[in-house]
Amino acid sequence: MYNRGMMRLREWLKPPRSLLIILFLVTLVSVSALGWFGWKLLDQERVVEAQRAQDRLEQSAGRIAAVASGALAETGERVGSWLISPPSDGKPEEGVLLIVPGDGSGFSALPAHRLLYRPSPSAEPDELPDAFAEGEVLEFQQAMPERALEMYRRLADSANPVIRAGALMRIARVLRKTGQTERAKDTYRRLANVDGDAHVAGVPVELVARNALSEMSGSKTEAAALQRDLLGARWQLTRGQFEYYWSEASRMAGGAAPAPADSALLSDAVALWWKDAGREQSVRGQTTIWVDEHPWFVIWRGIPGRKAVLLIRPESLLKPIFSAADVSCSAVDSEGRTVAGHRSGTGRAAVLTPAETKLPWTLYLTSASGGNETGMLARRRFLMLVTAVMVAFLIAGAYFIAHAIRSDLAVARMQSDFVSAVSHEFRSPLTSIRQLSEILALGRLPNEARRHVYYETLVRETVRLQRLVEALLNFGRMEAGVRQYRFEALDTGMLVSRVAAEFEMQIEGSGRHIALDGSDDPCTVHADPEALSVALRNLVDNALKYAPNSPTVRVQWGIEKAHVAIRVHDRGPGIPDSEKRAIFRKFVRGSAAEATNVKGSGVGLAMVRHIVAAHGGNVSLASEAGAGSVFTILLPLGMKR
Repeated sequence: MYNRGMMRLREWLKPPRSLLIILFLVTLVSVSALGWFGWKLLDQERVVEAQRAQDRLEQSAGRIAAVASGALAETGERVGSWLISPPSDGKPEEGVLLIVPGDGSGFSALPAHRLLYRPSPSAEPDELPDAFAEGEVLEFQQAMPERALEMYRRLADSANPVIRAGALMRIARVLRKTGQTERAKDTYRRLANVDGDAHVAGVPVELVARNALSEMSGSKTEAAALQRDLLGARWQLTRGQFEYYWSEASRMAGGAAPAPADSALLSDAVALWWKDAGREQSVRGQTTIWVDEHPWFVIWRGIPGRKAVLLIRPESLLKPIFSAADVSCSAVDSEGRTVAGHRSGTGRAAVLTPAETKLPWTLYLTSASGGNETGMLARRRFLMLVTAVMVAFLIAGAYFIAHAIRSDLAVARMQSDFVSAVSHEFRSPLTSIRQLSEILALGRLPNEARRHVYYETLVRETVRLQRLVEALLNFGRMEAGVRQYRFEALDTGMLVSRVAAEFEMQIEGSGRHIALDGSDDPCTVHADPEALSVALRNLVDNALKYAPNSPTVRVQWGIEKAHVAIRVHDRGPGIPDSEKRAIFRKFVRGSAAEATNVKGSGVGLAMVRHIVAAHGGNVSLASEAGAGSVFTILLPLGMKR
């Protein structure tokens, strides 16, 4: 069983299968090797590009750190210059500058309007409660508003603006209680115009008066104006005072509105710094403070008796480094909180510590997606394209080689079949000639009639052998292109009749015949009579051989569109569509030849095609399985050569 299996395997692996398998294996190994090298090249390109990108990122990190250090140093120099000569044009452009005297009693802010409120109340003088004690007893305890009003009016004429302001506020209050609204408004207007920075209960009297006037008149315009002045820091207020009067002004203007967040945060940052300012004795320094998760950078410079402090958003200070298009940068404090920028968690990163940069923060830099990644992707695509093209060429080459091998082997097989068929064709007449010649030579003849039959048979087999040899020689000359044609005017009907007569002698007595159906009009072509006879003889011979059970083979001719058409009909098995294109090639024999065991050389139809083409014509086939075939020769009418 093992030996039988091995024999079957060896038989199966004979050429061409063995050659095709070897070619397939070589191609597979080559494609695999090429793909592996391509993958390794892509991987190496990725590693090299990653290293290049990291180097570029580190170079960018060093450059950005230098820019940030320069921005910080420049800001420190500006603060130092402002300490000597504060800006008079409302600078700085962002944040707020505080000028703090040496005693720490307060500070001045530039620009002042950026602080909505201060960490401590104003140091301006407040009202003197004892001056109004007698009038308030009359107003509240004894319920004598008219006498209290007289006393307040005397005090309203005081030269002291603080006393005058306190008296006017109390006069307006009594008038409102007694229903004298218009007189109360006039009094509040006088109160709003009191000279000096008088305060009542720690609140500027102008703010108190304008708030009361807005409430009494119900004017949204006055309330909006009050809002604008509150946002412009017209008065120095504490946070509680600002929030109260802001809410009142917003309510009277038509609805509650929050104060601007940036200004409120800056005010809170100043308050937070001021709370710890007394413990900071150094003349220069910097720190980061947080207000509601919002960072503020504080930098100060000082001289004896004076200190300049700048509070600014860190992103404003670090704006130059965030403008870099090739990286994404973030500054992080010692507790890991992001002070400015955006810290990305993916991609290549570079980290610069405060010890390396001399900055108060750690810098995290990540490469931004852009031209480098696009270029790397383009190179990868190019490498993949080159590899794919090489693989495609390799596979295509292997395919064409395999196709050539199969074609050559098929031709070799057809040539072998041709030699075998021709040998058989030669063997049959030669055997007959030899046997009959021996009988005649030895005189083994029963009578003269038999001798005559033997001679006729010898002549017929000799003619058959001669035609076979001539056919092969003609085909060889046609293939070599040396076949000489002698063209002359030829009547198609006479040619067809002559060829049919040759076959009538062969099929005589078999019950079969060749039916001729031609046009009555002359069908003249310029052709080689011998060559065209060979072509027509091949078609008629095939019709007789492949349709042995059909009693009639029909040959038609006539004129069709300036051409002479010669058709040979048979009732044989027909030719499948898959074989129609190959049937006119040399050494090709159809499946019907094997099925009907018809002998032949496989060059007949190829010769027909050569001859017809040499005459400027065309040969075609129309066939259906089981319904026979029709071969048509089309020649130009009256063609001259």
